[in-house]
Amino acid sequence: MKTLNNISQFIVGIVFVFSGFVKAIDPLGSTYKFIDYFEAFGMDFFNSIAFPIAIILSSLEVIIGFSLLFSIKKKITTWLLLLFMTFFTILTLILAIYNPVTDCGCFGDAIIMTNWQTFWKNIFLMIFTIVIFIERNTFQIKWNNIKQWTYLTVAFVVMILLSVYYYNNLPLIDFRPYKVGTYIPEKMIVPEDASKAEYETILVYQKDGKQKEFTLQNLPDSTWEWVSTENIQISEGYIPKIHDFTISTLFGNDITEVVLNDNKFTFLLIAYDLNKANLKNIDAINELAEFVKETGKCNFICLTSSGELEINDFKEKTNAPYIFFNTDEITLKTIIRSNPGIVLLKKGTIIGKWNHNNTPSSEDIIKDYLNNPEFKKELELDEIPS
Repeated sequence: MKTLNNISQFIVGIVFVFSGFVKAIDPLGSTYKFIDYFEAFGMDFFNSIAFPIAIILSSLEVIIGFSLLFSIKKKITTWLLLLFMTFFTILTLILAIYNPVTDCGCFGDAIIMTNWQTFWKNIFLMIFTIVIFIERNTFQIKWNNIKQWTYLTVAFVVMILLSVYYYNNLPLIDFRPYKVGTYIPEKMIVPEDASKAEYETILVYQKDGKQKEFTLQNLPDSTWEWVSTENIQISEGYIPKIHDFTISTLFGNDITEVVLNDNKFTFLLIAYDLNKANLKNIDAINELAEFVKETGKCNFICLTSSGELEINDFKEKTNAPYIFFNTDEITLKTIIRSNPGIVLLKKGTIIGKWNHNNTPSSEDIIKDYLNNPEFKKELELDEIPS
C-alpha cells in the first residue's frame, strides 16, 4: 500500500503542479475562462472577481501539488485535495452533460480537452486521491511545522507574483495558435481530404394530435402532416488551428488577404474592447504609430471588436493616429493576452508580440527590424536613420 500511496502522490502532485503552472503564467486566459463559466451559468455578477479567482485557484493547485510531492502539511493537503477533486469532478460531469462551455480550461491552452475527457481524467485522478486520503496518516514528514508553513507561504507568494508579472507582460509560454513565428495562412488551410462535419436531419410530423420524429430514411406516409425540420450536427469534422481570423472595415468589407499578403511590416494594435483598454501607455503607442507612419515602410492599424461609436470616443480620448478595423472579440483575446497589445506581422507571419507595458520604441524597431539585414534584403528597405 505504501508503494501505491507514493505513486498516487507523485501522479496527482505532478498533474496539479503542471495544471496550476500553465494557468499561472497565463492569468488573463484563465480569467476569460472563468468569465465563460459565470456567463454560462447566469452568474455574470462574479465577472469582476474572475481575475483574482484565476490567480488564487492556479496558485492553490500548485501548492497542493507541491505539498503532495514533498509531503508537507499532510492533513490540510489531503482534505483540500479531496474537496477540490470532489467539487471539480461533479462540475465537469455537469459540463459534460450540458456542455455550456466546450473546453473546461483545466490545463489552460497547453492541453485542450473535451468536457467528457476532462470528466474521465478527474475520475482517474479521484482513484489516486482516495488512496492518498485513506493513507494520509502514513505521510513521512521531513521538516518541522515552521519549515512546512514557510515553504508553503513562500511557494504561494511566488506563484501570486508570477501570475501578476505575466499579467503585466505576456505569458511565459504561448500555447495558442498565434505564437511568434506562426505563418497565419498556413494554419488556416483545410486539407482536401479533411473530414467534413456530418449532420442528421430530423423531421417532425403529426397525426391525430400526436407528434413523432422521423429521419430522411424513414419518412411517414401521406396521412402524416409535417411540423418542422431540424439539422443536428453529429460530428464536427476537421477544424484548422486558425479558423476565425478575419479583418473587415467598419463597412463590412473583408481585407484579411490584403493584410496577410502585404510585403511591408504591419503593426496590429489589438484591443478587443476599447472601453476596457488600458490607456496607461497610450502615448508610447501613439509615438510608435507616428514613427511607423513617417517611415513609409510599415503599416499600423488597430483591430477591435468595438463598434463605430466606441471607436470615435476612443479616437477623441487618445488622439489615435491610426485606422480601425473589426475582428471577432474571442479571436483578439486569443491572439494576445493584453488589451491593448501589439503584434507585428510580415507577409502573414507573426514576428513580434508586446504587452502595452512593453511597447517597443522607435530605436528598438530600427535596430531589430528595419535595419535588420535579413528583413532589409527581403523588403528592399533603405537605411533608416537612427
